[in-house]
Amino acid sequence: MSDLPPTTPRTPQLRAAERPRTAFVLSGGGNQGVSQVGMLRALLERGIEPDVVIGTSAGALNAAAIATDPTVAGVEKLADVWLSIRSGEVFPGSKLARAWNVLRRDDHLFTNVGLCAVIDRADMAPTFAEMAVPLRVIATDLDTGEEVVLASGPVDRALLASAALPGLFPPIEHDGRLLVDGAVTNSVPLWHALSGPVDRIYVCNVAGALAERRLRSPLDVAVRAFAISRNQRFDLELRHAPADVDVVVLPAPSDERELFDFSDSMMLIEESHHLAARALDEHQAERARPRERARRRWFRRRSEVA
Repeated sequence: MSDLPPTTPRTPQLRAAERPRTAFVLSGGGNQGVSQVGMLRALLERGIEPDVVIGTSAGALNAAAIATDPTVAGVEKLADVWLSIRSGEVFPGSKLARAWNVLRRDDHLFTNVGLCAVIDRADMAPTFAEMAVPLRVIATDLDTGEEVVLASGPVDRALLASAALPGLFPPIEHDGRLLVDGAVTNSVPLWHALSGPVDRIYVCNVAGALAERRLRSPLDVAVRAFAISRNQRFDLELRHAPADVDVVVLPAPSDERELFDFSDSMMLIEESHHLAARALDEHQAERARPRERARRRWFRRRSEVA
């Protein structure tokens, strides 16, 4: 694993001594990453601002956008990006073209031209050093299987690497490594937040829904298999997180769309915003109660907040 030095924020943020050191952790999840937009809006509307943002796969794109502009206005710009995405842009070509790519034994079914266009529309800071708050992007070394933390250099290259789902998009050569999707090794990079000085962590997790998606194709089977193993790792890290760190896992709405489907984005943003807002208000009310809690670990499953 690469352990790169911290970046220098573009605009140094003065953090009040009494404000908890806060991390946002954004999971992978493909098209389901749209729900993180509503979660981020709910957080920033309540004045909850990050001191570091960590993301993997689709969550890395959202993380980079918020690290560039950690405001409600920044979330609105990110929402516009998600609302503009069409399946044919990210996954171009017909089924016949995809089959031909398999037959000619290429290492991917789709080019990443569409991903590049989405990243460009997000209009984020071009380098890690120019972010308003520090950003960490998670990828996987295809040669060694190591989890790689990207924290310096050009942001677009890091995002392409973190979202390069094996078999779908081409691996990315970056700093002498051949990199693919960070969710292969870690779909919810919680421990990267726990490794730094932090008082509270807000986890925008949409990866769990991948294990619930209906199976319609061999790709769905592969994605679910990845999700099951990675979700087990997250559950383990969550159980062993230090008791003095407040970890809040925000609920995600039900999303049974196929991997290639980018419809209903506005509905999912609004539903995730509603669920996250209610969860955050409940969490704040729970913390205000005058009683001792053995462990400051708080989350709600979808079934409990729907």
